[in-house]
Amino acid sequence: MSEFVTVSQLVNELRLEVICGDRHLDKKITTSDISRPGLELTGYFNYYPQDRVQLFGRKEAAFSEKMTHEERLIVMKRLCGKNTPVIVFARGLRPPAEMIQAANEKGVPLVISPLSTSRISGMMSNFLESKLATRTSIHGVFVEVYGLGVLIQGDSGIGKSETALELIKKGHRLIADDRVDVYQQDERTVIGEPARILEHLIEIRGIGIIDVMNLFGASSVRGSGQIQLVIYLENWTKDKKFDRLGGAAETVQIADVDIPKISIPVKTGRNVAILIEVAAMNFRAKTMGYDATKTFENNLTALIQANSEDM
Repeated sequence: MSEFVTVSQLVNELRLEVICGDRHLDKKITTSDISRPGLELTGYFNYYPQDRVQLFGRKEAAFSEKMTHEERLIVMKRLCGKNTPVIVFARGLRPPAEMIQAANEKGVPLVISPLSTSRISGMMSNFLESKLATRTSIHGVFVEVYGLGVLIQGDSGIGKSETALELIKKGHRLIADDRVDVYQQDERTVIGEPARILEHLIEIRGIGIIDVMNLFGASSVRGSGQIQLVIYLENWTKDKKFDRLGGAAETVQIADVDIPKISIPVKTGRNVAILIEVAAMNFRAKTMGYDATKTFENNLTALIQANSEDM
């Protein structure tokens, strides 16, 4: 978890135009909440969240234009609090002279985005949430298979990295090997990414650490992705029963989100990479409404009914 994001990072990520305050771009943003000053423009500052990014849209700009010069200067100076990290103007709107004066006096950067107010607000929120979210690390190999984020887990030495390497050779993409840093984006979404020191790297026993991007090209890696399916590899044993029809719905909780889980037995002769490809395709089909297990059950029910009628 990062404790803060600098205004400079926000400016570079969203390609914002800096109007003033270049020397203060190292100011810290500590919350992903965005504030649109409404009541504050009327002079009501009792609950002003000055630690948030302040966003001006068309409504705020139009309201401020109706003020007198003196009123505008007073309000703008109060908006530029000592903890205010940055003030953003959407739609390419230009800040009034009083705002520029107040920002220069208080050391608050003023920036402009050509995007609509709602769009730049959403982009800023997503960026800040991803940077400020609490992160945890889990063990596994995270790959993208047919556009689906698949987290491969299992006992140490079972062949997770080797399976991922075969998937990469088939054209799929590596996101993280061994350690996956995860954070919750919203109530249903968990994002996984590699630790910075392990980015684009994968460890293969007997070979060592290899650079996947260097060996297989830029299209073989991805910086982050949504964890949509967990595949657990476990050693096959005669006394353990595994789901044969695919009707048992398992889930595993990652960062307070339940993620679908499939357990695959591993033994000599099984091509695990192909099984994972098929599992990903089958999972995608289920999310689109087609379930082969239900089709089999319906066919079986119809056959039983037909046989009972013939008796």
